[in-house]
Amino acid sequence: MTLEFTHKLGLGTNKVGGHNLFKDLDEQDGYDLVRAALDAGINVLDTAFVYGLGRSEEIIGDVIQDYDRSKIIIATKGAQNPDNDYKSDNSPEFLVKTVEESLKRLKTDYIDIFYIHFPDETSDKLAAVEALDKLKQAGKIRAIGVSNFSFDQLKEANATGKVDFDEDYYSLAHRDEEQERFAYLRENGIGFVPYFPLESGLLTGRYGAADRDKFDRLDDAKFDQIIKGLDVLKQVAEAHDVTLTHAVLAWYMANPNIGLVIPGARNAEQATDLAKSIDVHLTEDEYKAIDEAFKA
Repeated sequence: MTLEFTHKLGLGTNKVGGHNLFKDLDEQDGYDLVRAALDAGINVLDTAFVYGLGRSEEIIGDVIQDYDRSKIIIATKGAQNPDNDYKSDNSPEFLVKTVEESLKRLKTDYIDIFYIHFPDETSDKLAAVEALDKLKQAGKIRAIGVSNFSFDQLKEANATGKVDFDEDYYSLAHRDEEQERFAYLRENGIGFVPYFPLESGLLTGRYGAADRDKFDRLDDAKFDQIIKGLDVLKQVAEAHDVTLTHAVLAWYMANPNIGLVIPGARNAEQATDLAKSIDVHLTEDEYKAIDEAFKA
């Protein structure tokens, strides 16, 4: 991991310009929430080409013109090839082209973290990373990431030790990555960035036992464990006079296996509220209690 963060909280921006992913998005809300996040001290913005097919990057590019670029960390992702029905393409040529186009949309001369968003089925993953490393040496990107890679694909991509970040599905409710992947990441100095950290709202207390049908990706035993675990989260949240969301995010930030956590927001109010979790510092006992309640 080659970047240093002032804290571990970033902002996921799929609802910034992501009209192809969410209905009824107000584009002005996207502008406002990015500004609100930056003003509240969240200085890591995580975006991707697929969020609005470049529109999220364009909005962020507009907003950051009014801020000190050196104090903002921008992560973006690419792999979807518009010339091939947006299928994943990890070829060196396409990735280089993708970075150049993202730089233009973001209106910046460097990207802090560029992730290969999804693996394709045929490209040499090491060759893909080596192509990005040339861009890193040229100063166009500062760190190389992979996203949604299997463990074997991650190891292939990192054969020469040039992967800086690994982004994958992980939450208190989905802890599969803790087995062999986390050990490999620690040994190789690769920062881990989980997506879906709030488990689509389940970990925020928005849902309860009656909402079982909304989470069919979880089996009955896991769902029941999560519902019981929420009681522990509530106790911790109450002790700090914060919401469950703040308590969950504080747990991720205290987790030594996690380099950065990137919850999303839909409007400025939500972005400002997320920033409150930066100041929530769990005791060792609170961290362990949450950890045990949700242990796989």
